[in-house]
Amino acid sequence: MLPAYIPNPVAALLGGGTPIDLKKNFSDGNRIFGDGKTWRGLITGILAGIITGLILIWLAGLFPPASLPKHTLLSVTLLAIGALLGDLVKSFFKRRFKKERGAKWPIADQYDLVAGAFLLLLIGDPAWLFATVTLPAFLFILIITPVLHRATNIIGYIFKVKEVPW
Repeated sequence: MLPAYIPNPVAALLGGGTPIDLKKNFSDGNRIFGDGKTWRGLITGILAGIITGLILIWLAGLFPPASLPKHTLLSVTLLAIGALLGDLVKSFFKRRFKKERGAKWPIADQYDLVAGAFLLLLIGDPAWLFATVTLPAFLFILIITPVLHRATNIIGYIFKVKEVPW
């Protein structure tokens, strides 16, 4: 899951600049995504996820008996893109529910990247998804994701990358 976990914090750290929605409003009068979703963040986040995945592929080649998942360029690309698309979809609905940027939205805030990554894998590489993400692995992902989400947000808040620690 590292190729899916890495894009969001990198997007927050290196993002900024032009918003993806170009400051346009949706038909409800609210922003489509908001200022927190930028082209620079999207691109750098996806690239960071893909680079992380390529490092995992390289490491798996160095240590063949290791229990690392057998990633492919397609799997790491879908994980990285899917994670940030999941975050974008969550932001779209967050605006529809009139939640402000940075407002807590339990469950959606923690699992948006997992849902987006798995959905994109289901569409683009279902064989890899079902061969690699076993039931124990899926349960582990469900347990570890909120823990990692909270930890990275606290770190981001301490280093003033995030305005709120959640």
